[in-house]
Amino acid sequence: MERPDPAPAAQKPRSGAKDVARLAGVSTATVSRALNTPEQVDPATRQRVLEAASKLRYVPHGAARTLRSHRSRMVGAVVPSFDYALYARTTSALQRRLDERGYSLVLAEHHYDLAAELRIAGQLVQHGVDAFVLVGLDHQQALFGLLEDYGRPYVLTWAVDPARRHPSVGFDNRAATHAIADHLLALGHRRFGLLSAPLEGNDRARTRGEGLRAALAAQGLALDPACVQYAPIALPAAQQAMHRLLALPEPPTAVVATNDVFAVGAMMACREAGVRIPQDISITGVDNTDLGATQTPGLTSVRTPIVDIGRAAADQLVARLEGQPCESFQTFPVELVHRGSTAPPPGAAARAR
Repeated sequence: MERPDPAPAAQKPRSGAKDVARLAGVSTATVSRALNTPEQVDPATRQRVLEAASKLRYVPHGAARTLRSHRSRMVGAVVPSFDYALYARTTSALQRRLDERGYSLVLAEHHYDLAAELRIAGQLVQHGVDAFVLVGLDHQQALFGLLEDYGRPYVLTWAVDPARRHPSVGFDNRAATHAIADHLLALGHRRFGLLSAPLEGNDRARTRGEGLRAALAAQGLALDPACVQYAPIALPAAQQAMHRLLALPEPPTAVVATNDVFAVGAMMACREAGVRIPQDISITGVDNTDLGATQTPGLTSVRTPIVDIGRAAADQLVARLEGQPCESFQTFPVELVHRGSTAPPPGAAARAR
């Protein structure tokens, strides 16, 4: 068991309004107006002040004094998007566990924009949030600097930092798609497609794609770049991406979607195109949602510990805030759930004979 310090005893000297004013080329009064009454400052000047404050990781001293002397018993969760239902389930579990311990949850989203995540975190620090829950491993280094400067404990979720630099609670995203690919390879599939979210600022999408590629490489196979489609996490976008795969001169016989939303969108596209699942093509997902389980046929997917993650993140942060021992790195298992959306590729039985 580890006992992380809830707030560093010796923190770096913090930048002040004079430092921000010097860097932005304005007066300290202008800095105050830009941060507190922005409508009184022209947009270009305000932007210079905001950029300087961000670079110096400046939080107004009044807020900083409040943070040092009082606890708000508020935890901030900054997630990529509220549109993705799985983040909602994790934060729901997080909120319930925090409520049991006498803490409140503040929610914000950054839309996969890591600069926006940094800005939002700074605003939440200024408003007295005690600790932070973040999603994934991709974050600007300045974000960690900000939280460390102000003694704000944080935990990364949905993945575990392999370098063990940042406290984290999650699972092996690479292993999830590796297991799916191994299942499809055992059925006889050799030509694969991948439906994924864009990779920028999204280590979950990146490592899930890596899991598929690693499983193929172990069998001497490679993923054809033409069979890879990136799209926003939404059913219509997934449908369109799957239609592009089906339009290829040689479509894949198996499609690995990096989440169930992509997989169900792919199934919808197959129905529109008259492509049978699993007779003509196998489709798989990740996260084992009700959306996939209630399809016909049911979606083969990977059960991920999204509720466990929320509870464990809450327990870790409360322990650190209250100076109690805790596990700083927790990895939960994943499980392949077999349903009706996968089968041997077309013609496999004839080839076997």
